[in-house]
Amino acid sequence: MAVIDRVLIGEALVIEERPDGSGLDLKNVAHIDLIMGPRGSAAEDAFCRTLTDQKEGVNGLLAIVAPNMMVKPSTVMFNKVTIKDGRQAVQMFGPAQRGVSMAVMDCVADGTIPVEEADDVFICVGVFIDHKADMDDRVQDWNYEATKQAIKAAVAREPKAVNVLKEYKNSLHPFAARSKEERNRRSNDAALALAIEQMKSRNPLTAQTEISEAADKAISEMRSRKANVEKA
Repeated sequence: MAVIDRVLIGEALVIEERPDGSGLDLKNVAHIDLIMGPRGSAAEDAFCRTLTDQKEGVNGLLAIVAPNMMVKPSTVMFNKVTIKDGRQAVQMFGPAQRGVSMAVMDCVADGTIPVEEADDVFICVGVFIDHKADMDDRVQDWNYEATKQAIKAAVAREPKAVNVLKEYKNSLHPFAARSKEERNRRSNDAALALAIEQMKSRNPLTAQTEISEAADKAISEMRSRKANVEKA
């Protein structure tokens, strides 16, 4: 029985601290949206449309390990952020492409995608590259990690709906706005609220620190989910 017998969906986010310890590296964050499926499925249709429907600032390109060495399964990449300049285009066609391609091939090498199915599977990978991305090594390494994680999650059919249902209300998103309840949690005590406002006036980075702490927890949860996928 084929492992990839239908359209499968995968997603993954990879982010770490800036090298100088100044907070999350939002400039080089990697986020992958991925669909994959067998020949004759909607994934093959999406692959062909993505590769042929080129628009200004939004481009599809085949994933290659190196020139004249296209990956198998056949994989098309598309950008989720409009490409505005040559630097960003080179990052898409260079380090991001290399990272995605190596992840696909490593998933074949380790058996996640059976080699006997690889010639008849199609993958579409949405890549996020921020306009301010400034570290090509992170663009490459993090897109590699995110693509590999997304493929493994897709093949494992993770996450399961029953698990999302159990966890979604208590899960944190590293970039989410705080809810009304969270914003009001500290305002019950007027004195404490005033002290916090005074503290913020002395340190304009306080708000960023609070967001960073929530993001740290969210990232910890994300890594835990990644570990569960790898065990599956």
